[in-house]
Amino acid sequence: MMNSMIAAIVLFALTYILMLIFGKYRPYIALASGVIFILTGMLPLDQIWSSIDWNVILMIAGTMGLVSLFVESKMPALLADLIMEKVPNVKWAAVSLALFAGIISAFVDNVATVLMVAPIALEICKKLNTNPVPFIIAIAVSSNLQGAATLIGDTTAIMLGAEMDMSFLDFFWYQGKPSIFFAVELGAVLSALILLVLFRKENGAIPKAESRTKVTDMVPTLLLLAMLLLLIVASFIENTPDTINGLICCGLLVIGLIYTLIRKKKLTALLPPLKEIDFTTIGILLGLFLMIGGIKNKGVIDAAANLLAEAGGGNVFLLYTIIVWASVLISAFIDNIPYVATMLPIIGGLAAALGVNPTPLYFGLLSGATLGGNCTPIGASANITGIGILRKDGYEVKNKDFFKIGIPFTLAAIIPAYIYIWLVYGV
Repeated sequence: MMNSMIAAIVLFALTYILMLIFGKYRPYIALASGVIFILTGMLPLDQIWSSIDWNVILMIAGTMGLVSLFVESKMPALLADLIMEKVPNVKWAAVSLALFAGIISAFVDNVATVLMVAPIALEICKKLNTNPVPFIIAIAVSSNLQGAATLIGDTTAIMLGAEMDMSFLDFFWYQGKPSIFFAVELGAVLSALILLVLFRKENGAIPKAESRTKVTDMVPTLLLLAMLLLLIVASFIENTPDTINGLICCGLLVIGLIYTLIRKKKLTALLPPLKEIDFTTIGILLGLFLMIGGIKNKGVIDAAANLLAEAGGGNVFLLYTIIVWASVLISAFIDNIPYVATMLPIIGGLAAALGVNPTPLYFGLLSGATLGGNCTPIGASANITGIGILRKDGYEVKNKDFFKIGIPFTLAAIIPAYIYIWLVYGV
C-alpha cells in the first residue's frame, strides 16, 4: 500500500512540474497522466466516472457557448464602453473588473463568473490596445476569493455549510458574531489595494468613445441573466442532482442555439457558438480530475489530512495555523473539493476530542483551501478557464505572469482573514 501511495505521489508531482514547465502542452500532459493512473490501476475503472466533476465540465461547455452568443450580440462591447466612461484610467478599469467579478462570484460559481466577465475585459483591452493577460488573471483570482463569502459562492462553501448546518444568513452572522463573509471581504479590500499597486504603471487615460456600441440582440443577455438567477435559486433547493449547475448552463445553451437557428434560419449558424467551447481547458480539467481521483484512491489525501491534524497536537492556535496555511499550500496544487471533503470530518472529531469550538478550524479550512488555488495557474478551475480564454484569443500565459499577481493577491487576502477568524472565534 505504501509503495503504491509513493508511486501515486511521484506521478502526481511529476505531472504538475511538467505542466508548469510546458504550458502549451498542459492538456496532453494532464490527460496522459490520467490515463497512466487508470492503466496502472491506481484509479480503478469503477471510479473513473465518479472522479470527474461533471458539473464543472458541463458548466464550462454550456457557459462558453452562451458567452459566444453574448459576445456576438455586442453586449460586452457596450458594457466595456460604460465602464470606460466611468473610470479615469487603465489601472482603475482593471481593478473595477476584478471587483465586479468578485461580487458576482459571491453568488455564482467561479468558473461561470470568469466566463461572463472575461469577454468584457477583452473588449476593453482591444479598445485600449493593451495586454489582457493581467486583466483576466485579476478577474480569475478575485472570483476565487469571493467563493468563500456566502453559502452559495463555491462548492467548498456548500460542503462546509452542510457539515456545520449553516444557513445562508449564518455566513454573515454566526454564534452572535460577524461571520466568515466579513473575513473574506476584509481580504478583498486589502487584495484590491494590492491590485492597485500591481497595476500602478497603467495610468494611461481612457479615451471616451464618441458613441456607445449598439447591442444587436438582447436574448443572449437575458439567457445569461437567467443563468445567474437559476444558479442562485438552485443553491437553495435541497436534493438536486450533483450536476444541476451544469444542466442549467447546458439547457440554456440549447435554448440559445434553438433561438439562433430560428432567427438566422440556417444550420451553419450553430457552428460558431459550438466552436467556442474550449476543449483544451476541458481536457486539462478531465486529466486533473482523473489524477486527483487516483491519489485519493491511494489514500494520499487521507494521509495528508491526518498528518495535518496530528501536527497541531493539543494546541488549538497551532492547529488552526497549520490548517490554514497547509490548506493554502495543498490547494495550490490539488482540487480543494476532495481535500475539504476529507478534512471536514477530521476537524469535527478533533474539536470534539479537545473539547473546543470547531468554528475557527472550519472557517480556517474554508478560507485557506479556497484561496490557495490562486497561487498557481493550475490551482483552481477558474484560473485554468481564464488562461484557456486567453489562449483562444492568441495570448500565452507564462508562469511568472500568473505568479506576479496570484501570490501577492493570495497573501493579501488570506492574512487578514487568518487574523480576523482567530480574533473573532478563536480567542
